[in-house]
Parts: sequence; structure tokens; C-alpha cells
Amino acid sequence: MLDKKVETFDMNRVIDEFEEMTRDADQVQKQTLKDILQKNQSAVYLQNFGINGKNTTDPEAFKALVPLVTDLDLEPYIKRMVDGDTSPILTARPVPAISLSSGTSQGRPKFIPFTDELMENTLQLFRTAFAFRNRDFPIDDNGRALQFIFSSKQYISSGGVPVGTATTNVYRNPNFKAGMKSIQSICCSPDEVIFSPDVHQALYCHLLSGILFRDKVQYVFASFAHGLVHAFRTFEHVWEEIVTDIEDGVLSSRITVPSVRTAMSKLLAGPNPELAETIRTKCMSLSNWYGLIPALFPNAKYVYGIMTGSMEPYVKKLRHYAGELPLVSHDYGSSEGWIAANVTPKLSPEEATFVVVPNLGYFEFLPVSETEQEPPVGLTEVKIGEEYEVVITNYAGLYRYRLGDVVKIVGFYNNTPQLKFICRRNLILSINIDKNTERDLQVSVESAAKRLAEEKIEVIDFSSHVDVTTEPGHYVIYWEISGETEDDVLQDCCNCLDLGFIDVGYTSSRKSKTIGALELRVVERGTFRKVQEHFLSLGSSAGQFKMPRCVKPSNVKVVQILCDNVVSRFFSTAFE
Repeated sequence: MLDKKVETFDMNRVIDEFEEMTRDADQVQKQTLKDILQKNQSAVYLQNFGINGKNTTDPEAFKALVPLVTDLDLEPYIKRMVDGDTSPILTARPVPAISLSSGTSQGRPKFIPFTDELMENTLQLFRTAFAFRNRDFPIDDNGRALQFIFSSKQYISSGGVPVGTATTNVYRNPNFKAGMKSIQSICCSPDEVIFSPDVHQALYCHLLSGILFRDKVQYVFASFAHGLVHAFRTFEHVWEEIVTDIEDGVLSSRITVPSVRTAMSKLLAGPNPELAETIRTKCMSLSNWYGLIPALFPNAKYVYGIMTGSMEPYVKKLRHYAGELPLVSHDYGSSEGWIAANVTPKLSPEEATFVVVPNLGYFEFLPVSETEQEPPVGLTEVKIGEEYEVVITNYAGLYRYRLGDVVKIVGFYNNTPQLKFICRRNLILSINIDKNTERDLQVSVESAAKRLAEEKIEVIDFSSHVDVTTEPGHYVIYWEISGETEDDVLQDCCNCLDLGFIDVGYTSSRKSKTIGALELRVVERGTFRKVQEHFLSLGSSAGQFKMPRCVKPSNVKVVQILCDNVVSRFFSTAFE
């Protein structure tokens, strides 16, 4: 990672600029759209719709000419870019890189253009969010951040274009390190760890690095709550090995990547029996690892990561590790770009809201309704209490692009909306007239998990799919749980899962037996780790990984992993 000049960070100035921008949100939106269209006026895609960047930069003219699209509509254009076509296809200039989505939502990764403007948007959002966090939770100027970040390897496409995950393209950008340094977020780990080709070795070294800087750690971060929980679950198993490394001043033999081994050996610097004994004492004094994070990092102010949406199931376990430390929700965005900042960091993950940043793109909101006939509305035209699908036009060649995210408007911050993420629109369990979203599945699992909690057992992870190989079709829920219990307990859980889906289409179909009994399949410990390993083998970043909550039949390999590891099955009797 190349070092760039570090800009001086002025918290009050950043907040003042954000206040001014959000007060003038409508005008900022119009100017942002104008900038995007003028910069890319030579793009073939825009010209095909009559957009020339001069007399068609008005929002109404733009919306009248350019249709709403999905990733499938843009796939042929982006493929040309990946294949090395440098003509102005979606953007006026050739893109410096292509981002690869995790692929967990749809079972296949998407190619997404990544530009210098998107990188600057990322840094702008990081600065904005940090300013508000630092106002509420001030950190020391000379502190460090324990960041579980992993940069999977970029590859060069057949057309000569660098391709990597969105996080990889950010971490490998020469401006990233300087940007993080300016907001007092220097990573504990050496660059060699972040760029390690082996994520397991990288995770071990992140943990070791954090402990070596334990007194300087100001906050703990991973992109997703899943990553944080996975990191500290791993620590439970390797802590004694880490303590031995510190005590002897010799790095574990498990670290075999030469560059990582050299960098970490340098960081160890020699035996430190005093630190080793401190960590040993701390770990042995904890009750079931409650409060592990503040025990390891006594000066940490908060734990930070995406904790909403599909990450909500991990919050309970993360709160267990965090003890009394605040959990702060990371901002709202996607592989396609950032959308909104968390400017109220003291709110719990369950209450977290996000304020749309008006100059990150041109935003529209498509009302979610049964008929789906209503046209999208502008940023300042949304209504409080309503749900919308986000539509984005950005600097990277996405024009009126449907993200597939459903959000709820909960208020306004000055004149820009505050929203909550609800679910992915396309992740739906459906057989007949039933429609259950990722959120509905999550609510059902949380309800059933309460019965399991009575036995002091927790759901480690879960997923689902629709089985239509039988008549009638039925829902299949996969659970990985933390211990063994009686079959009658799991039968109760299965019934709770079935009753947890309250969609009228589902309940009426169950009663009329046009949808079969819900099936709960309990899988072996480590099964969901195998699912993660599968996605990592396809090029997904460990830091960007999200467990697929609804596995489509086309995702044959994941279905196979889940089915091959089933240890017990239960069918609901709730509607008998």
C-alpha cells in the first residue's frame, strides 16, 4: 500500500459541511446528477437514450429518457469493459478496476465498475461517519484500531482490467492508508497481514497484532458483525497459542506465508512474559468469554461494524463478547457504492438509522407496494413510515440502477431522509401465494431460538431454501447449533419456526395444505464455515462475506454442502 500525504482532519469542519449539505439536499441532488451526466456525456449507454450532458441534465428529463435497470440489464455493457473494451461504454473514461460482489445474495457474483470517484466517496463517507463517532466517543490521537480487514487478491481480466472485491479495491487503493491515518484509524496489523493470501493466517495475525498493541487499541472493527463474532470465536480456540507466541517471542508455526511471517516476527520483537501472563490471567478469569473484548483491549471505546439487516442475528453474541462496550453500526452501502452515514452512533444496532449523503450519487426511491406500479420519487419526496427500494445513479456508470435493497424512511435529518435497512427485496421464500423476505425468516428464527435458549444452546448460523421436489413444496431451514439437545426440544423449535411466518399467504397455504410442513435440518458444527470457504474459493473477500439466508436451487454447491452435513431432521406439526 503506497503512502500518500496525510490531510489534517477537522471534526467540526466535516460536521458543518455535512449540516450545510443536508439542509440543501434537493439542490445538491440536482447538481450531483448534472455532474455525473456531464462527466459521462460521451458514454454510449447514455447517448443511446438521448442523453448528451447538456440539455438533459434536469432530473425530470433524465428520468423520462433513461429506464430503471437491474444488474442483469447492465451485464453485457460491463462484460465489454471487463474484456478490455476501452471505448466510453458506461463511463467517459476507462475504469481503473472492476469490483466483484460477494455473490452471497444471488448465488453469483456481479461485476461492478469501480472508479476514482467511488474511492473518494468512500473516504468522504468514512470521514463523515468518523466525525460523528469521534464527537460521541473521542479516541486518542496516538491510538490504533484493531481492524479485521482482508484484501483478497486482485486478478487481471483477459482484457487487462484489475478485478477484485469492492473491499479489495478500496484497501489496495493508494489513498486508503492515508485516508485512514487522517481519521486516527491506523491498523494494528502490518500491511502484509491485510494482503495475506491465507485468510486463516491473517485472522490469527490480526488477533496477535491487536494484543501486542492492546493498550493503544481505541476501537475494534470488521465490515460485518459476522466477521467480529467469527474473529472472537476463533480467539477462544487459539488464545493459548497466541499467549505462547508472546511469551516466547517466536511466531507460531501455523504462519507459513513468508511475507506475513517476516512482518509478524518483527512485530513480536522478542519474548514478553509479562504481557503473556496478563492475557492468560484475563482469559482464565472470564465467565463463558463474557466481556472478552474490553478484557483484551482496556482502552477500547466501542465495537464497530455493519450490524443491521442480515447481520442482526450475530448482534446478541457480539454483545456478549463486547460486555459493556457500545456497539456502533457501520454505515449503509453496497458493492455498488455508499449511500448513507450513521450520524447517531450512540443508538443501539436495533435502533440504528442512516442519513443519506446527498452528493454520493443521485438517489430515487421506488415505493414497495403490491401492484409495484408506482413511479420512484426523489430524495426529498419520500414519506416517513413508507418502504422503498433504493435506486442509484452514480459516477461509476450505474444509471437508475435498482439496488434490490428495501429501506424504511423513519425521519429527516435537515432535508435528507433518515432510513433503516429492512431487507433484500429479491431474497424471498415463496412457493404458492406466500411471500416471505429475509427479514421474515430472521424473525421466525429469532422466535424459535428462544426455545433453544431455555436449554442454554444458541443458533450459531442459519439458512434456508424452498424444496419443490416434493408435492406440495415446503420450506427447509438449516440450523447449526452450539450443543446437543433432546429431539422434543428441536421439534418444538421446528413448530415455532413454522408459526413464526405470519404472512397471510403462507398461513392460509399451510392450513389448506398447498404448502407442506416446514422442515428443520440441523447440520454438523462447522458446516457454515464450509459454506464460507466455498465463497472464499470463488474470490469473495473474508471481510465482505455475508451468509446467504435463502439459497436458490441454482446454487447447487451450497445446497450440497448443507445437505451433506445434516445430522437430524424434523417436520412441523404446527398446522396438524
